[in-house]
Amino acid sequence: MRAVTVNPGVRDSLRLVDDYPEPHAEEGAILVEALAVGICGTDHEIVEGTFGEAPPGASALVLGHESLGRVLEDPSGTLHPGDLVVGIVRHPDPVPCANCAVGEWDMCRNGEYTEHGIKGLPGFARDRWRVQPRFAVGLDPALAPVGMLLEPTSVVAKAWDHIERIGARAEWQPQTALVTGAGPIGLLAALLATQRGFAVHVLDRAETGPKPDLVRALGATYHTGSVGQLDLVPDVVVECTGAPSVVLDAMCKAGPTGIVCLTGVSSGGRTLDFDAGALNRELVLENNVVFGSVNANRRHWDLAAAALARADQSWLNALITRRVPVAAYAEAYTPTGDDIKVVLDFTA
Repeated sequence: MRAVTVNPGVRDSLRLVDDYPEPHAEEGAILVEALAVGICGTDHEIVEGTFGEAPPGASALVLGHESLGRVLEDPSGTLHPGDLVVGIVRHPDPVPCANCAVGEWDMCRNGEYTEHGIKGLPGFARDRWRVQPRFAVGLDPALAPVGMLLEPTSVVAKAWDHIERIGARAEWQPQTALVTGAGPIGLLAALLATQRGFAVHVLDRAETGPKPDLVRALGATYHTGSVGQLDLVPDVVVECTGAPSVVLDAMCKAGPTGIVCLTGVSSGGRTLDFDAGALNRELVLENNVVFGSVNANRRHWDLAAAALARADQSWLNALITRRVPVAAYAEAYTPTGDDIKVVLDFTA
């Protein structure tokens, strides 16, 4: 069968293998036919050789962590042949740490977790894959064109879950949310904010293209420029760029008892001259919280599935700016400046 692989740490090792072995039964009871995988920045980093880890004893890693497939067989009875399914990316560490032991593998304390298509587990960019029942998320059939968006949606579902948990520390009646960055994570964060009834503002560099229209279609307000120029005091800021200057501005922008969730991952290596004392004073005196959020556990995947089912399907479809057949895999993994979400199509 076909599989898209890399040799982690080796730049330009991306290739399509035509005779990759069938998934071993040890991977899981549920056998799945791949429909599509989404491609994100993590995939690009792995292809560039800066990230990624092959399974034990292997030199190659199958890519793909934003999965979508159709069940071929499930002897466990969890799902049924023909059902749409997505595979949860992260598996708990084998120790396990206190969090992994109770299913909170997104909060792993020792870093020994594994992740499909990223760290120690083969990914979903292959014609067939297997998954354990507890890591299989069934989807509404109506989500067939966009189900690969479940993984990035799970990331922001976790972010909002934790925002709400932190907000419950006091009487909290938030009204305004600012999202910095209008990539897939930012747009999905804005979607979940509108579903919660916030007045939503999205800041991005793009002045043209699909992003402004996608934001406005949510009933949100689109901005360009800098965070500091915005004439608003948000109760919640979801930072999705990882750009150091934007991160710092986001921390300073939140209003009293405000919450800033950082989801963008910075590359490092850049220093900024800023007044750390003034930032500290503001965070302390206004009872603000800044926290980081990454990955998701089963609860968040289920929340994400419900959020996608409630969303406007035409809006979700518009997030996918390119659908590329597997035969043109190299094109799919070559970023362009106009992409929001690129999908590798296993049915074409």
